[in-house]
Amino acid sequence: MGWTEERVLELKKLWAEGHSASQIAKKLGSVTRNAVIGKVHRLGLSGRATPSRPVKRPPRLARPKPTAMPRQAPAAPVARGGNALAVRAEPVQTHVAHAEANVEPKRLSNGDMVTVLTVKDTMCKWPIGDPADAAFGFCGHGATAGSPYCAEHARVAFQPAKKRERRAREFDYIQRLAG
Repeated sequence: MGWTEERVLELKKLWAEGHSASQIAKKLGSVTRNAVIGKVHRLGLSGRATPSRPVKRPPRLARPKPTAMPRQAPAAPVARGGNALAVRAEPVQTHVAHAEANVEPKRLSNGDMVTVLTVKDTMCKWPIGDPADAAFGFCGHGATAGSPYCAEHARVAFQPAKKRERRAREFDYIQRLAG
């Protein structure tokens, strides 16, 4: 659809009122956000009466109090396929989620852990150990309906937002201390 005189006047009015290009496109109909931006540019429309979106600054969070954490030794080089420059990074342990769940991994009938090749849809797919280690596996207990995890691991994996945010802040803080 073309830019009729009425549509151009409506565009100018909405732009001056501070509407975003997306909002204007919806109100005009049969025109995209990018078409609105292009027309505004071609018309040479400048500043607006109000910004399209008020600037909201995130609240400042209190910094967590420093706690003494032992520094980890730098990762040692690991020779893989003749490449002595490959480095295995040791993960920083802030909270061990597996320890919170207190679930012992299920073993197969031959005593081995559940692996990528042996895990079934009905089994818990909570990873246990370092994927680079031969001893790596999955929980293997029965998964709850609609979840890839057993009830205990689902409780750890799917946390309320506030708890996740707090853990992320703690992890970032520990990373800064260790780094």
